[in-house]
Amino acid sequence: MPDASSGTVADGRTRDRVARLLLELGPSTVVTLAAHLGLSPAAIRRHLDAMLAEETITIRSARAAGPRGRGRPARLYQLTAAGHAAGPTAYEDLAASALSFLAGVAGHQGVAEFAEARAAELERRVKPAVADADPADRPAVLAAAMSAAGYTASASSLPTGVQICQHHCPVQHVAERFPELCGAETAALARLLDSHVQRLATIAHGDGVCTTHVPLESAPVAATSTSTGTSTGCTATAMNPVTSTSSEGPVI
Repeated sequence: MPDASSGTVADGRTRDRVARLLLELGPSTVVTLAAHLGLSPAAIRRHLDAMLAEETITIRSARAAGPRGRGRPARLYQLTAAGHAAGPTAYEDLAASALSFLAGVAGHQGVAEFAEARAAELERRVKPAVADADPADRPAVLAAAMSAAGYTASASSLPTGVQICQHHCPVQHVAERFPELCGAETAALARLLDSHVQRLATIAHGDGVCTTHVPLESAPVAATSTSTGTSTGCTATAMNPVTSTSSEGPVI
């Protein structure tokens, strides 16, 4: 069923596009941004107002090339220091290059060990909150803890169990090349919930949301995948089926 968060996800993506465009063009007017993004000036202003409230952009007046005429000077929107910090950087390229080098030196096993170490760090950060919660509340508590860690996660109840939906992936473009990151993260979620889980969709695979299903019936701790490619409880539906080499291998 649709909910209000679907609009929030779409708004976030549009604002990411605005931020990227400001990085490319520098300070720009509403008209310029609207033309590049194919949106109306009114729609762009709504996103710019939200970004101003978040203090990721600021406004300055454009300098007139000739004598100043009547009317208000054009307003230019530009990224603040916080906006630059939140925007795309070369870190993803650096991370991908580092993992490529590691794969060349240590092979698949080296990348897998790195992915497991990274997932273990996430597990360490969120485990205290999850461990103190009642078993029935753990998916929601885990989603809240993951949101605090930058994953923008939520939990949705379904007749068959609970789905944890991650609307943001901090390592999306790196995970596209190294699915070991997704597989290790899925295994960590299974350990945190002490339950069998199924990864139905991932952002790195091209889906709108990373979706992890926690069945109602308890099962031995494991992380598996399904080929349905659906994410019923999340606000975005998977576009591609999820594949995996085994229940212990990469899930993406």
